[in-house]
Amino acid sequence: MWASGGTSKERIGEVLLKKGLITQQQLEEALDYQKKYDGRLGWILASLGYIRRIDFFRTLAEHLGLEFIDDLEKIKSLVDKNFLMRFDPEELARCEVIPARQTQEGVLLLTSYPNSEKFHEFVRKHFGDEPIKEIIITDLDLIKTLETYFKDHFVDRAVHGLFYLSPEYSASQVFSKGQVFFMGLFLYGSLLWIYYDAVSYVITLIALIQVFYVISILFKLLASLAGAKSEMQQFITEDEVKNLDEKDLPVYTVLVPVYKEPEVIGILINSLKKMDYPQNKLDVILLLEEDDKETLEAAKAQKPPANWRFIIVPPSLPKTKPKACNYGLFFARGKYLTIYDAEDIPEPDQLKKAVIAFEKGGGQYICFQAALNYFNKDENFLTKMFTLEYSYWFDYLLPGLYNLKLPIPLGGTSNHFDVEKLREIGAWDPFNTTEDADLGVRAFGKGYKVGVINSTTYEEANAKVRNWIRQRSRWIKGYMQTWLVHARNSKKLYKNVGLRGFLAFHLLIGGTPFTFLINPIMWIIFIFWLITQTKALDIFFPPWLLYLSLFNLLFGNFMGIYLNMIAVFKRRYYNLLPYAFLNPIYWMLHSIASYKALYELFTKPFYWQKTQHGITKYKPPIAGAV
Repeated sequence: MWASGGTSKERIGEVLLKKGLITQQQLEEALDYQKKYDGRLGWILASLGYIRRIDFFRTLAEHLGLEFIDDLEKIKSLVDKNFLMRFDPEELARCEVIPARQTQEGVLLLTSYPNSEKFHEFVRKHFGDEPIKEIIITDLDLIKTLETYFKDHFVDRAVHGLFYLSPEYSASQVFSKGQVFFMGLFLYGSLLWIYYDAVSYVITLIALIQVFYVISILFKLLASLAGAKSEMQQFITEDEVKNLDEKDLPVYTVLVPVYKEPEVIGILINSLKKMDYPQNKLDVILLLEEDDKETLEAAKAQKPPANWRFIIVPPSLPKTKPKACNYGLFFARGKYLTIYDAEDIPEPDQLKKAVIAFEKGGGQYICFQAALNYFNKDENFLTKMFTLEYSYWFDYLLPGLYNLKLPIPLGGTSNHFDVEKLREIGAWDPFNTTEDADLGVRAFGKGYKVGVINSTTYEEANAKVRNWIRQRSRWIKGYMQTWLVHARNSKKLYKNVGLRGFLAFHLLIGGTPFTFLINPIMWIIFIFWLITQTKALDIFFPPWLLYLSLFNLLFGNFMGIYLNMIAVFKRRYYNLLPYAFLNPIYWMLHSIASYKALYELFTKPFYWQKTQHGITKYKPPIAGAV
């Protein structure tokens, strides 16, 4: 190694102690931590918040006998742009190295992790036995330097990466030419049919809707019964968590995309500090927008340790959460990765359960979804209904889909990924406003399994109607986008997911917004008949269709109420049981949000409706004590 220095005989802990940067007690605690979890002692001290990031890197350089530079302009002055541009920026980010220049004496490398296996692999791959000189810089300066030369590349890939890899799966094109043609043909055929025989057209249309209702009801009942089996099972047991060898735990990346959320960012920081996972193996990346100074300052005020990195996502359209996650993925260090929102309170052992699930999955799984629920469930009518809905969705429906081996639409948070597989399939679609559901379907279609784990993340339920409608309209618009994207090539979809997956996709992803859109129309017809007792509608409801419609009205509403009722039992939310009978009122709100979503699908398909957090009157509980 050319001019690479030599390792100091003194251990890094002793160096820090001599400098007065740590106390003897802190050193002993870190040494105990190292015995239990393994890892670099200096990074353990930095991850526990005992030393500052810059002190760690400066002392590391001194310990290794290497030069340390913390002046960004000086770092840039060392870089030969023409030489640097020969390399793949995504590889440089993963290996935490910047090939600065090549001289007759050898290659100058800037790195924040000189002893990592990825660094050595990079050197062997590109330079072989060629002499190199290493200079230590901080991990944040490394990111800033890479952004100086490759920002356009990172932004372009964050926005268009999926399109470049698999354009057919990108929602950047809302409607395909075939879909536009089909809609035009359907409209033309409908007008022609109405012109010649309006009665038979209306009867046929109502009949198709009622048949869809029957199939949809039976599908959800079947999935719920399959999900109820999970009440009797624990996928990951407490003994498995206790017996886990903590020294073998991998680095775990946590992405935290936030925007205008200074009120709640402290909740997640405190929750992650209490996670039952080695802090030195937690790689937390806070993803902020350039115009969000308030959240950045609020996060800094919490003084998170050195294993937290703040990354400013460069401004570009679309301004969405999945684009921010794609950007953060370039710099992820972990073998596994999860996403938490700023107000999330995950159960402390969730990451360990995810690691065990991946190990038991034998490499077949790309993702495991943890359940979501709410800590302010008793605040008002809306939060109670929201809690009933989520309890059913995550405790019964998703486990049911999992047990039936069907595609699982992921939730927007607490989904745990195998990083390499996630990169392989193109990560998130920044143009899809329900990028999580799309990713679950796409991963299933690529041949990977998506599972669920018995762990819960608690969030803040929306307590205000207008805020709820904004959030729900975004979700429903994303379901519409996801259905349009994957329905473009029905033959390929059928081949990828099979018959059962094909039907489940259309019933759940396409059927959910369709149901919300059609419900108020059917209710208006029924209420009009109930009030007026008119005979004018009889022509459109022959006896067989009338009985089918009556069955759906009674049994369909009963099933909706019943499924919400069973949702309370697993978590013992018995006080919410009476609110299940008010489910039709909650559906009306869904219909309002659905028509808003449909309007935006045509007018501003990629617009991200921001959900305001931090408005609850309830104080967030301590992690693990919900």
